[in-house]
Amino acid sequence: MKTTAVTPWWRHAVCYELYVRAFADGNHDGMGDLPGASTRLPDLQALGVDAVWLTPFYPSPMADSGYDISDFTAVAPELGTLDDFDRFLADAHGRGLRVLIDLVPNHTADDHPWFQEALQGGAGRERYIFRPGRGDEPPNDWQSAFGGPAWTRQGDLWYLHLHAPEQPDLNWRHPEVVAEFERVLRFWLARGVDGFRVDVAHALFKQEGLPDAGPGQHTDIHRNHLMPYYDQEELHPLYRRWRQLLDEAGGERLLVAEAAVFEPARLARYVRPDEMHQSFNFAFLEAPWDAQVLRQVIDESLEAMREVGAPVTWVLSSHDAVRPVTRFGSAARARAAALLMLALPGAVYLYQGEELGLDQVDVPDHELRDPLWERSGHTKRGRDGSRVPLPWSGGEPPFGFTSAGVQPWYSQPAHWGALSLEQQRLDPHSTWSLHRDALRLRRELFTPAGEEFAWLPDADRGLVFARGDGLVCQVNFGADPVPLRGQLLLASAAVGGGSLPSDTAAWVRQSG
Repeated sequence: MKTTAVTPWWRHAVCYELYVRAFADGNHDGMGDLPGASTRLPDLQALGVDAVWLTPFYPSPMADSGYDISDFTAVAPELGTLDDFDRFLADAHGRGLRVLIDLVPNHTADDHPWFQEALQGGAGRERYIFRPGRGDEPPNDWQSAFGGPAWTRQGDLWYLHLHAPEQPDLNWRHPEVVAEFERVLRFWLARGVDGFRVDVAHALFKQEGLPDAGPGQHTDIHRNHLMPYYDQEELHPLYRRWRQLLDEAGGERLLVAEAAVFEPARLARYVRPDEMHQSFNFAFLEAPWDAQVLRQVIDESLEAMREVGAPVTWVLSSHDAVRPVTRFGSAARARAAALLMLALPGAVYLYQGEELGLDQVDVPDHELRDPLWERSGHTKRGRDGSRVPLPWSGGEPPFGFTSAGVQPWYSQPAHWGALSLEQQRLDPHSTWSLHRDALRLRRELFTPAGEEFAWLPDADRGLVFARGDGLVCQVNFGADPVPLRGQLLLASAAVGGGSLPSDTAAWVRQSG
């Protein structure tokens, strides 16, 4: 978008989440890696995104797809080297793309040297959260996000893991933990990264005394800020310190909170002027295809962020979520939702494959890796269906992701051949072309004045809003076509006779 000297790049940026292991395979072993990702940077440049966020590429025993980290300042050998990372970063910067990386500060891998030392006893144990049990029971009733107790017994003590047992939680009241992550931040800032997406940013500090959470702790995610292991006040001084480190590094570096806090006013605290810059809007991600629900989420999000002067950060998809085509029930709705999101004032994150209109894959049982599968007793299939490697070209798997005859990290469905980038670039009406055209119009037409936002009359059972820079977005949620509200610029489906079809969004210039 058009910016001014006083408008930071991140306020309106479109960032592309690149899930490294499922993006592109450069060494032909069936798993994506950094050299493979580098070869596809021209495609991201052609799409028109402003930045790329890399999911973890660090050494990991892979208990949780790389979010269990053994070394926070190294590259997993199967994904490349630090030199490969530097080449990716330099190439991205040469193409005008900023690069964010994942910071995972809540826990380490269980093979991390610190945790191995902790298992031997001694002072190093204080870097984690070890407690005596209640007889043969855990220290409290906290439950893992992946199912079952959040405690595992080691000898006479139990250690805390809000996720898998292989991901022991760090003790953020220990000065060595604080100092270590300042070192990690400085390491990557010195290499030139443009920012960090902070994993489970709402969970680092746990309430003193570790009290029971009580019944129903996982039944209402929209009240999870009430849990004694989420959204504690001590987070905010820490993030102010990290913001200071980024500001000192210069170059408009970015901190993004993955804070699954659903109360807008509490989420806004993470992006106050001296804390983080962005926080993912999970309320928008969780919203169904319903005009009234979406309008309420949009209003509450804009109002809360306006109070602290931060942009709303819109997201429809991620490596942890069901893909929009499946979640909304059709490709038409997913395309319409994309135009709706891209027209809203603020920043946007796209998850790889979203621009291709990929659906959620029903991964075979024998390929499932998500710890949710095992921890739930094989009742929850988990998130693997959104982590299947991308289809780049060709009519059959592996669709250019890796060499022919090599088994990809996950099996790809045969129907993805029609959704490959190679096929979609030839079709001006494809989902990829729709995203490319929308991003081009954002650059050409959007201005900072677009942060001004107003709903227009929606008597036709849809959503219609005007941006301050003159663009109008109209979405038809009804079953019947409705009159188009202006001069058409872009639509998510074919528009004829001045009518907007069902489950379709359009960008228009308002008549008059």
